[in-house]
Order: sequence, then C-alpha cells, then structure tokens
Amino acid sequence: MGVREKSFGRFLRRSPLLRCLAIYGEMRGRFVLTALLLTAVTIALVAQQVLVGRAVQEAQQGRLVRIGLDGDLDYGQAWVWVAFLIGLSLARAIVQYGAGLLSLSIGQALLTTLRERILVQIQRLDLAYHWRHGVGEMVTRMTRDADKVRDALINFWRQIFETGLIVAFSLGLLCLYSPWLALVPLLLLFAGVAMLWSEADALVALDRRIGDAYDAVTQDLSEGVNGVRVIKAFSLGDSRAERFRRHVDLFRGEARAAIRHASRKVPLPQTIIALSHAWVLGLGAWMVAHATLGLGALVAALLVVNTLVLRIEGIGRLLQVIADARASAARIWEVLDARPVIRSGDRPLPAGPLGVRLSKVSASPLGDGATVLRDLSFEVCPGEIVALVGTTGSGKSILTALLPRLVEADEGLIEIGSDEAGWLDVRSADLRELRRRVHVLPQESFLFSDTLATNLRLCAPDGTDAKLVDALEKAAAGELLGRLGEGLQTRVGDRGATLSGGQRQRVCLARALLADADLLVLDDATSALDAQTERRAIDNIRNLRAGRSAPLTMLIVASRLSTVLIADRVMVMAGGRIAAEGTHDALVQGNAHYRALMGL
Repeated sequence: MGVREKSFGRFLRRSPLLRCLAIYGEMRGRFVLTALLLTAVTIALVAQQVLVGRAVQEAQQGRLVRIGLDGDLDYGQAWVWVAFLIGLSLARAIVQYGAGLLSLSIGQALLTTLRERILVQIQRLDLAYHWRHGVGEMVTRMTRDADKVRDALINFWRQIFETGLIVAFSLGLLCLYSPWLALVPLLLLFAGVAMLWSEADALVALDRRIGDAYDAVTQDLSEGVNGVRVIKAFSLGDSRAERFRRHVDLFRGEARAAIRHASRKVPLPQTIIALSHAWVLGLGAWMVAHATLGLGALVAALLVVNTLVLRIEGIGRLLQVIADARASAARIWEVLDARPVIRSGDRPLPAGPLGVRLSKVSASPLGDGATVLRDLSFEVCPGEIVALVGTTGSGKSILTALLPRLVEADEGLIEIGSDEAGWLDVRSADLRELRRRVHVLPQESFLFSDTLATNLRLCAPDGTDAKLVDALEKAAAGELLGRLGEGLQTRVGDRGATLSGGQRQRVCLARALLADADLLVLDDATSALDAQTERRAIDNIRNLRAGRSAPLTMLIVASRLSTVLIADRVMVMAGGRIAAEGTHDALVQGNAHYRALMGL
C-alpha cells in the first residue's frame, strides 16, 4: 500500500493539472451533489430517446392513434406519450440547470482558491525571486493561467463524467438491441480518442509559447500604466506603442500557430468517430429488413448514437482546452513550488535597544554569480545614528535589505542586539518580530490606492487620528492635511499618484515613524525633499530620538550633505565593502573619495 501511495504521489507531482484537480477535495459535498444531478440528467436523456423509439414502434403497430367505434380517431394514447416526453424534458432541464449552477459555484471556488494560494505564495517569496520575475509574469499566473485551469477542470469533470455516462448507457443500449451495433462504434471511439490524445503534448508546447508571449504583453501593459509619467516626459509614446504592438503580434502569431495545428489534427479523428452514424444506420436498416430489429428500436439507436457522436466530437475541443490548461497549470505550480529562500527562525530578539553587527558578509541577491557585497564588516551600536554613503551601485540598498532579511546573504554573519543583552543571528530570529523592530523605509515611496489614513495605519493599526497627525508633523508633512480636501480620508490614488514625490516620501516617513521600530533604516528616504523641509524632518527625527524611552538606532543611506550631518558617524561604501568610516569632519579632512561624493 505504501509503495502504491508513493507512486500515486509521484504521478500527481508530474501532472500539474491533476494537482489543481486535487483542490476539489475541499469542495467534495458540492462535487458529489453535482455528479448525482448529472447522472440523473444523463439517464433521463437516454430514457427519453428510448421512449421516442417506443412511441415510434407503437405508431408503426397502430396503437398510438386508434379508430373508435363511432369512426373518429382516438388520440388519447398519443397525447399521453406527448405529455410524458414533455414532462421528462422539463424535469431534465430543471435538474440540468441546477447542475450548471453548482458547476459554476465550484468553478468560482476553485478560481478563488487558486488565486489566493498564488497571492499568498507571492508574498512568501523573497525579493530576489521578484527581481528575477516581472510583474507581468505574476499577473498572468493569477489571471489567464488560473482562468484556463478553472475552465479546463470544470469542462473536464463535467464533460468527461457526462460523456462517460452517455458512452456507458448508449453502448449498453445498443448492445441490448444487438452486440454488433455496439462493437464498431466502440472501436471507432477508441481509435478517434487515441488520435486526439496523441496531439496533447504538441498542444501543451504551443500553449507554453502562447503563455510566454502573453507574459511580455502583460509586462508591457503594466509598465505602460505605471510608467506613464516617464513615457510622457520623454515622448516615448510612439516607441512604447510600437514595442507593445510587436509583443501583441508575437502573441497573435503563436495563437494562430496553435489554431492551425488544431485545425489540421482534430477533424480527422472526429470524422472517424462520426462513422458510427453510418454503421448504425446501415446495420440497423439491414436488421429491420430482416425483421430482427424493430423500427422504433432503430430510431432509438440512431438517436442514441447521434448523442454519443456529438459528445465524443466535443472531446476534441476539450482535449485542446486541457492541453492549454496543462501548460497553464505547470506555470502556476512553478510559482507554488518555488521554495522561499528565507525561512523564519523561532528565537525572540534581545530586549532593549538594538544595534547591528555584520561580519564578513557577501551577497549576490540575483543568484547570477554577480557579487554585490564582498567581505563586508561593520557595527552600529544601539542608539547610534550612522550615515551610509557611496556611489550608485555600490550595494547600499542591498545592504539595507539584508538587515530585516528581505534578501539573504550568501556568506558571513548578520547579528542584531547589543553587548548588554547579547547578539542574535538574524537567521535564527522570528521573522515577524525582526521586521517589526527593524524597519526599512525603501528608496521607492509606495502608497496603496486607498485613503491617507489607511496607508498610515499599516504600521499602527490601532493608531488614532491624533497619532497619525502627530506622525505627519514629525515627518514635516503637517501642512499636507490642509491641502487635501478630505484630510486623512483623502484617497491618494494608485501608488500615491495624487501626491508629489516629496509628499509621498514624507507620508512614507510618517508611516515608518509610526512603526515605532528600535532600528530604523532610511534608504535615501528624503532625496525628493527640498533642503528646508528635509532640515525640519531631520530635526524632528533628532527630537524623536531624544524623547524615546529606549534609544532609537538609525542607519541612513544618504546622498546629500544635509542628510549626512545628522549622523554621529559616517561609513563610505565602495566595491561592496566599507572603504572608510569616521565622523564627517574627520572624513572631510582625510578622505578624498568622501569629499568627492559630498561635492566638497
């Protein structure tokens, strides 16, 4: 039993579409009910066709319409048959309608579950994964690919289940009339389905190419919306539109290639299956002529085989849908199976103020062998404010991402704590607590498409309006409320589009201050502010530092002299390591590289 279970597990892992189908286990009740309804619909359909044959047989024998004693025609038996068949049709339609509604609800539940799992997994994956995979790729997984899997699975179990029942009942009925009526359609059925199935892998490969082309279209569309200011500022509309057209043309070309392939390969097996019509008609007519089969039975057999052929012909389209979905399911599971590089530890951070200590740290976050940080070592003591300066591309932003483990170091040791409370390797720390007490304000000022208050409360869910206003004042953004028509309830638009760059930076700074972290990392977080506003924000941060019960430790990535002057100490990065450190005055006197960076 254990070997069989392991083999079945390996089979599931090799079949992404079946792994998606396994999600149906969470909807077992609705699935069983729908299957029962579909069984009833199929039985009613076959029964209706048999009854039509019986009615024809009675008409042939003169029992459907009779001549009364007075010479008038008696249609009573005919009306009984009509009423019975209409009632059966109405009942079947009602049951089929209920089965359709249940199928739709199952499909929506499956789609919701798939998208939720993809979103949760995307949030779990580290930044390096997102740097390697674009936004368009992630959006495609949650939209086109998830939709294809949903449609295929709904059609798969409905059509395969219904078709299986129809094949079983139809061939069984034909066999009752004559085994020879059932044998040839069965052989033709196997031959046609085998030919259709042989094309599945080719269709999967074609859909993978369509999916890759669609990724490029989605990525272009996303960049065209998010980068509309840059596109307009540099008059890039025509070139971006031309780039988009090329990607759309590529997508259209791949789609046409798949359609051409299906158009060449699918009709032949469908024609082979359709030969069942000719066989049943020819053999049935011969049997009627030799009085071994009644006319009503022949009519019923033709109706049954017609339904059988129509359903089997639909399998050709279904197999194409399933082939497409296999490719989409594989792309979805590539995301769901990706293992997060960063896993949470279980140890709490040391109590009290926090410092940070790095020892011989190296990092190549993209995993392409390009090392950004090399043998990096330094220490920031609790309560200290340290400025970090360096040329563009020297690794400053990667360094800030290492502290809360947004990316992982390849070598070396990163510790958080203090000499008094002890030091803890960040890989052993509880990830949620680490990111709560070590807060990084990134270079990108990102705001969600919601109200100002909602964006601020991301770091302080229970914060009162007064607390939010106080944080804005400390971030030198107090006058912003007077310019917004609805104050804290003003919607800031997509990515904060209704605010200027400097306003977004100050709102993000206020949000970071609300986090009340013990170690605050600012990655060039005031670069869009004018000198006077930056001076106010920096003075407020100084006062915040002095007014806290526990000292606030700050690491500030800076590119302007006014920002550096807040620091107790300055570290200069070059070539992925600390090239020099000391006070501002000492570096001005003794380091030419620092003077050049600061424009002195």
